[in-house]
Amino acid sequence: MALDRWIALIMLGVCLAYGYAAWFTMDGSLPPFMQRNPIWPSTFPKVLSVLGIIATTIILLGFEKSEIKEADIDYRRLGEYHLGQALMLLALMVIYALCLRPVGFLISTTAFLVLGSFILGERKWHIMLPVALIATGSVWYLVQEVLGIYMRPLPGIFGG
Repeated sequence: MALDRWIALIMLGVCLAYGYAAWFTMDGSLPPFMQRNPIWPSTFPKVLSVLGIIATTIILLGFEKSEIKEADIDYRRLGEYHLGQALMLLALMVIYALCLRPVGFLISTTAFLVLGSFILGERKWHIMLPVALIATGSVWYLVQEVLGIYMRPLPGIFGG
């Protein structure tokens, strides 16, 4: 089986578990006044799980391929690919998730964007820093002010 189908099989398992949680466990603890709402907190996870199951099934059954071609990844030459960058990005994602609450959204997201672009090979600091700061500030403003969802912007020692 090709790599894309193995990944689709793993993602199908994740979508099935996510769908089970969305359909059967998320709505049990809703208060009565929310049960009459047309959109519940589990609506978006339900849609995501169904779309994920459909997409991974299409990949598993091979409907997305119009012609059979040689695999793009040569498994005998994995050392020539940028596995180090991929592993460093995965580690950076884990560190970002762990630092999000104690360090605050603004600092951890800016650091994640700058370090992630550095790992991927960008060396123009005069571009990386403003882009990361503007993107982080924009996302924080939209989530905090427009959507009204509180995200700790700074560490607790700064009063955030």
